[in-house]
Amino acid sequence: MPRGRRGGRVSALEGGPEEEALPAAAAVPSALWASQLQPEAAAGQILLRGIFEIGRSSCDVVLSERALRWWPIQPERPAGGSKYDVQCQEEFIEVKDIFSVKLKRRCSAKQQGNGTLLGITLFICLKKERNKLKDSTLDLINLSEDHCDVWFKQFKKILAGFSNRPKSLKVILNPQSHKKEATQVYSEKVEPLLRIAGIKTDVTITEYAGHALALLRDCELQEFDGVVCVGGDGSASEVAHALLLRAQKSAGKETDSLLTPVRAQLPLGLIPAGSTNILAHSLHGIPHVVTATLHIIMGHVQAVDVCTFSTTGKLLRFGFSAMFGFGGRTLALAEKYRWMSPNQRRDFAVMKALARLKPEDCEISFLPCISSHDLQERKAEGSPKSDGANQWQTIQGQFLNVSIMAIPCLCSVAPRGLAPTTRLNNGSMALIVARNTSRPEFIKHLKRYASVKNQFSFPFVETYTVGEVKVRPRSNSGYNPEEEDGRHAAAPEEGFPWNVDGDLMEAWSEVQVKLHPRLINLYGGSMEEMNDSKVTCNCL
Repeated sequence: MPRGRRGGRVSALEGGPEEEALPAAAAVPSALWASQLQPEAAAGQILLRGIFEIGRSSCDVVLSERALRWWPIQPERPAGGSKYDVQCQEEFIEVKDIFSVKLKRRCSAKQQGNGTLLGITLFICLKKERNKLKDSTLDLINLSEDHCDVWFKQFKKILAGFSNRPKSLKVILNPQSHKKEATQVYSEKVEPLLRIAGIKTDVTITEYAGHALALLRDCELQEFDGVVCVGGDGSASEVAHALLLRAQKSAGKETDSLLTPVRAQLPLGLIPAGSTNILAHSLHGIPHVVTATLHIIMGHVQAVDVCTFSTTGKLLRFGFSAMFGFGGRTLALAEKYRWMSPNQRRDFAVMKALARLKPEDCEISFLPCISSHDLQERKAEGSPKSDGANQWQTIQGQFLNVSIMAIPCLCSVAPRGLAPTTRLNNGSMALIVARNTSRPEFIKHLKRYASVKNQFSFPFVETYTVGEVKVRPRSNSGYNPEEEDGRHAAAPEEGFPWNVDGDLMEAWSEVQVKLHPRLINLYGGSMEEMNDSKVTCNCL
């Protein structure tokens, strides 16, 4: 579609030159619009009808409550003529896919004021292949000021009716994420789209670890509709933890003995700018910056399960996933080499942890869950519910790794997910334990995550669907970083390392992990997650 005519600089403006919009994605061939709409979407009361030029053709355009439809105007066919008998195909877009509207003007260097009106530009969110979203534009060309003003005001009125879409956002940006690219990602890909959508932003660039936690504990959030984190998994988890802590404080909850936490008050948006982006990948089904941004703009919200991590009755933190044993030791090693690049640090830590692979002597207790479908079958069969004293199950022994995950944990090295059977909000966690085995067999297990083969089909790997887990190390010695360097000097021991959403957490005794369904709203959601959102589990 043409974005304008030659002879001047073309822009989409709402008012004066100071409101000039930034360039959007290239316009898409008009044939694509028709494929995006379900037939029933064309229904609804007609609001406006007029003539615009679309893609070099004069079109009859109809705006209804649910769709914008158009078709080329054909010349009147003379009696007996056949060469004008051309099939006209109607094309349309759904109104709910429009996220902004601007007046399109041509501005020349010598021209004063707003420039020459060309028509209206609509900014559209398109659904692409497999969970991917794309921004595009549709130009409605008409030189009449009065005609365009009526249509422009109607579009603005329609957009104002989408109350779920944010108007103001608090943005927290970690400039150290991955290769220190978060600032560039935000300024080049995120901020332009937020500006086109008319969303006000207040950006804070974090300066130290824990800065986001301190900021969200004290700052005023009443003026914002949501919070956005630009960074990796550690940053995203810290912001989610801060929002949930703030919600408990606002509700007068005592966080040291938190049994039933309240939900976070604001939704959280995740812009993937880290090295693995497990949280954003699991949420959107793809680690794509534009897709994540458009989910925020469109107000797509997904309720997500969250875990609490506690020890000796005291809350340590909120989180979405955790690894103990090999996963925790690997992260503890990587933290010692932060001068390396993220990929080098990760690979080096994995190799070193494998070289010094050793199991943890643990006792693991867990509360099993069953799906709602299985629970209904049990009730239909008249099976009695398990007695409360027999609900908990216990396994013990030497474990190389223990994973507890409330989300699928998708990432580039595990495209099917570290916990592929888990969903964002099905009310259960995946407990995956790898018992002690030889180093070659454990490496085979790790390699399976990157393949299409089942990574759990090993005799030393066990999986459970649970609602609560207690991990109690039976040895008194915690993690000693000196041992990893081959030194056996009397160094002060640290607690057992846990990898919680890519952040290092240390605990000196039993850790209790409990799932809390739908505790936070996140902007986004893949098609698969939306389809599976009704699948839930129940603890026995």
